[in-house]
Amino acid sequence: MKALYISDLDGTLLNSEAELSDYTIETMNTLLKEGVHFSVATARSAATVIRILEDLDLNVPVVLMNGVLIYDLSLKEYLKIHYISQTAFTKVIQILKKCNLTGFLYEINNNILSTYYERLDSNFMRDFYEERVNKYQKAFYEVPDFSKMDFKHVIYLSLLDTKEHLDSAYQMLQDVPDIAMAYYKDIYCEEDTWYLEIFSIKATKYNAVNYLRTHYQYDRIVGFGDNLNDIPLFKACDMTCAVANAKEEVKALATHIIGSNQMDGV
Repeated sequence: MKALYISDLDGTLLNSEAELSDYTIETMNTLLKEGVHFSVATARSAATVIRILEDLDLNVPVVLMNGVLIYDLSLKEYLKIHYISQTAFTKVIQILKKCNLTGFLYEINNNILSTYYERLDSNFMRDFYEERVNKYQKAFYEVPDFSKMDFKHVIYLSLLDTKEHLDSAYQMLQDVPDIAMAYYKDIYCEEDTWYLEIFSIKATKYNAVNYLRTHYQYDRIVGFGDNLNDIPLFKACDMTCAVANAKEEVKALATHIIGSNQMDGV
């Protein structure tokens, strides 16, 4: 039976410093040499994932940005990209403007990922920006107004704010056809900080895992997760493992509860 093991990163495979422990690196590389098929499914982009996973000899493409992208680390290219339709993008921006919200916009053009923002008007956004610039040397581009830019290859919008500020937009966005969303708490912040991420309805961890199952002919898939955006991942797996620090909603769907991310549970 050909099996794939696939794990979320933050809060699951990574420790509280958003890094792989030495034990995880050594153990995973031993298993990979023995023929285990392993991948990750994360909300992160290639810019940070490549750095985080550089010590692992992964043998399967990875799922990025909640299923928007499937990326081959060895070839350094995107195997699958799901774009937001122009009609849906226009409606999304109108709703965000109405709610006085902004975030980070991601575009892929000619296999190059670019990240844009209008303003960094909250500590949440500034912290997100500064960590990725300083730790991962990720490039960001400031633009005056998303609605006035000629974006044709948008794949993702990510908002970071309090749940109170994001709730109204989340409710309104549910009426926009052809989009999917991931809405979950930031595990690294003790404050009430949430992510609201918007992408094509074709792009979910569920669809991405099913693509890997079909394309690489896996008979069985075992998934690992901790947060609400891992629920679609779990629904695509035959066996599911929630780390001890997982949200209760995730644990309720798991077939197994394992050690926490700090204990190298995966």
